[in-house]
Amino acid sequence: MQQFSFVRRAALSAAVLGLVAGTAQAQTKIKTKSSAGKEKVSVATSGQSGVGITLANLDRTVAPCDDFYRFANGNWMKNNPIPASETGWGGFNQLRNRNRDVARGILEKVAADRTAKPGSNAQKVGDFYAAAMDSVAVERAGLKYLQPRLDKINAIQDVAGIQRYLADPKNYGKGWYGLSVGQDPKNSSVYAVQMRQGGLTLADRDYYLKDDARSKAIRAAYRTYQINTFKLLGDDQATAEKNADAVTRMETRMAKASRDRVALRDRDKNYNKMTVAQVATEFPNLDIPQRLKESGLSGAKEIIVGQPDYLKEANAMIKEEPVADQKQYLRWHLVEGVTAALPKAFVDEDFRFTQVLTGAKQPQARWKRAFAATDGALGEAFGQLYVDQDFSPAAKARAKQMVENMRVTYAERIMATEWMSAATKAEALKKLNAFVVKIGYPDKWKDYSKLTISRESALNNLFAVAEFNTNDNLSKYGQPVDRSVWGMTPPTVNAYYNASLNEIVFPAGILQPPFYDPKADDAVNYGGIGAVIGHEMTHGFDDQGRKVDSQGNLRDWWTKEDGEKFMAKADVVGKQYDAFTPLDSVHVNGKLTMGENLADLGGLTIAYAAFMKTPQAKSGKTIDGFTPEQRFFLSWAQIWRINQRPETTRQLVQTDPHSPGQFRTIGPLQNFPEFHKAFGCKEGDKMVRPTTDRAKIW
Repeated sequence: MQQFSFVRRAALSAAVLGLVAGTAQAQTKIKTKSSAGKEKVSVATSGQSGVGITLANLDRTVAPCDDFYRFANGNWMKNNPIPASETGWGGFNQLRNRNRDVARGILEKVAADRTAKPGSNAQKVGDFYAAAMDSVAVERAGLKYLQPRLDKINAIQDVAGIQRYLADPKNYGKGWYGLSVGQDPKNSSVYAVQMRQGGLTLADRDYYLKDDARSKAIRAAYRTYQINTFKLLGDDQATAEKNADAVTRMETRMAKASRDRVALRDRDKNYNKMTVAQVATEFPNLDIPQRLKESGLSGAKEIIVGQPDYLKEANAMIKEEPVADQKQYLRWHLVEGVTAALPKAFVDEDFRFTQVLTGAKQPQARWKRAFAATDGALGEAFGQLYVDQDFSPAAKARAKQMVENMRVTYAERIMATEWMSAATKAEALKKLNAFVVKIGYPDKWKDYSKLTISRESALNNLFAVAEFNTNDNLSKYGQPVDRSVWGMTPPTVNAYYNASLNEIVFPAGILQPPFYDPKADDAVNYGGIGAVIGHEMTHGFDDQGRKVDSQGNLRDWWTKEDGEKFMAKADVVGKQYDAFTPLDSVHVNGKLTMGENLADLGGLTIAYAAFMKTPQAKSGKTIDGFTPEQRFFLSWAQIWRINQRPETTRQLVQTDPHSPGQFRTIGPLQNFPEFHKAFGCKEGDKMVRPTTDRAKIW
């Protein structure tokens, strides 16, 4: 499943592909000059007071035409230091915290209730959370529940044993490659078996390969993490060092054969359909027929291979690497994936390594980690309890109406686009009208009846969930495509577009202030959730999404000329973001972030056009001294406010397809004549790109 989220996922290592007053006197705007001679906005009392724009966040010493991000958020950034347990702190984090507080109340209640019917969602959610919170039981268990799996790896004696281990879907941990069932990108009505590169611990292949100081520091910290973890498993110092070096040597070999993140964005090159016989011939050491048999996929005749060159190397490694070293690789990935449910000594080693990656000063509270684990494991079981308390049918209906308003506006923008031919416009409208909209929570909840959860062992619960999810995925093969599935849980502060299902999805967690507030004016809501909706819609037409048709099939529906015109326009955006530097010598990667940058620009464009149809926009009436247009842009800027640790920024610039928040704010606005007009910006101001360099698509 190809998935685009509006913001990065909270966990930096997530595999998914995954957005975060009172009695104010009424005021009117006047203009003064900054020390640089540029106009800045200040206010004087009178007029109407509103909700949704936090005036205290503004830094009026900064001219909006110099740096609108700082103008809108500067005081908030000064007054909101990053908590010690966080890698960054912003609007998304605050809303996630709010949602977690709601979730905590629900989870503690169900965990305390020992009368829940066995096998019910309440029992499973309550027992999973209770086991995750029971640190005494985790310490007492030690390696008791891990040891049988370690023994299974230790019993491997030869390459055939490695092949049998990798073939068994019940075994936990990364293998040499990924295999799963998903929609066929070129025939979205059927499920296909898919294989892809995988097997690395570090978040990006380049961490293994680059020789800059930071990459070397990460590798050194990684080695320490491995050595200390192996020692906790019972190895002496020399053996632990030997095993750590073997794992890293193998992963480095995998990294060299892996495609980088930019190359992985090319959907056409990631689609290589082969017969099972061909795969067995090309990669005999992977023993795919055995893997398919053990996975219940013996009926499969074809496999979509994502990265053949990588699988060629993985095939060679199984034959060439010493079996003893391969066993240490399996041992490492078994343990590294479940440290959260192991004794504190393992958790501490994991966090010490995380500190090097992110700069976090202390671990998150145990209840927050337990909530994240419960949401990840039983997201839709817990989600039913969450939405009953925190998301009303009325809120769902209001959000649905706004989506449809945005869809109408998008159609108008497509038809008004001068550079696109009539044939391509017709296909674009067909795709737009086919968008499936999912809001708040699933209409059909996931069935967890085959999942057994107890309070005995938090670790065994993780293994049970992993096996349940694997079986659930493999069981899809040969079945009709389930278009009701969700890729995020209801409390998630995020949104996404799924190309294969041609759907836009907005969990309940994001349909709250600051993104959507029923008490706020339209400018605030269109600048917030309106831009989120437009963002996800635009993913259907970004440099990747445009290659997929209305039915979710990978198909080029553009005329050759229109495709070339689009990519020329996209390249303008790419060059703009390449020039952004969040830290000294660290540049945003315009190619890696292309899809998200195009979605931000398109989303803001569509949201603004939709807002201009509202009575508020037509009235021109000021609130808190700001015109409707100014409030729209302030709302957009304030949702992106964030303070972030430099270590985290460096990691995200290398691995995340989203640009940092400050550039998500100013990047689109620098191209936006309506913003320039709203704040009186002129040619030469930092917030105004030269006309010849200005990006415009929709």
